[in-house]
Amino acid sequence: MSDTLPDAPTAVERIDAAIARIEAAITARARSGDALAKRHAALKARMAEAVAALDDVITRGSPN
Repeated sequence: MSDTLPDAPTAVERIDAAIARIEAAITARARSGDALAKRHAALKARMAEAVAALDDVITRGSPN
């Protein structure tokens, strides 16, 4: 007679489940990194536009 419960996961099943959780975490982190990179690129573009606008204002206000 076996000491394990019939519905208890085997070591291989627990390892497979752990691998699946790790892979899901890796995927989630990659998505998060992609989202951060996109937000950074958008912010950088907006800052470049703002600096260009300020340069234009300064140039127009300077006597030549």
